[in-house]
Amino acid sequence: MVSSKLKRRGVLFVLSSPSGAGKSTIARKLLAADDQLKLSVSATTRPMRPGEIDGVDYHFVDLQRFKDMVGDGEFLEWAHVFDHRYGSPRQPIFDMLEDGCDVLFDIDWQGAQQLFQQAGGDVVRVFILPPSIEELGRRLRSRGTDNPEVIASRMARAASEISHWDGYDYVLINDDVDRCYGQVLHILQAERLKRSRQTGLIGFARKLVTNAQTPWETE
Repeated sequence: MVSSKLKRRGVLFVLSSPSGAGKSTIARKLLAADDQLKLSVSATTRPMRPGEIDGVDYHFVDLQRFKDMVGDGEFLEWAHVFDHRYGSPRQPIFDMLEDGCDVLFDIDWQGAQQLFQQAGGDVVRVFILPPSIEELGRRLRSRGTDNPEVIASRMARAASEISHWDGYDYVLINDDVDRCYGQVLHILQAERLKRSRQTGLIGFARKLVTNAQTPWETE
């Protein structure tokens, strides 16, 4: 029996949304369900929160180290968000692609734009909208992790983030997290099957043509 698994290029899969719209929840569900998908762990200058682990949730660095990484070209993308800086280290991403994995990015529209400029056709961009601004505010308050000033800042930024929805390949409304997760999973699976990503398909198809042109006998 011949294996149907062909070599393919990895997908750089971007999830973006305003804070509180659900991208982190969906990202966790994707990573738990799919062992071919690995998270790009960002570097950040923001302080570590209770329960977070350095190198797992983020690579926590000071401002000078972050600036050095920018200057040395160590990021595929980086952005200044809520008084802190976030960036996607280049080499770990290339290592994951080399190992045959797809890479998941939990980044904002600025990062998505930079990543697309760097990697073009390998990037798939998904933007997640809340069902309403009122629901977005409710979700932020219910998390209990931010003070009212931070929540107000996140709500003020939401309008700017949502205004960039048309820079994405797919736009979903998260009014039900399980349904939205299923839609995101279907997008990932379909993008993996695109002909342009099937690097092993050319050789496989040529072999089929050659074999079909070779005289053969039926039983």
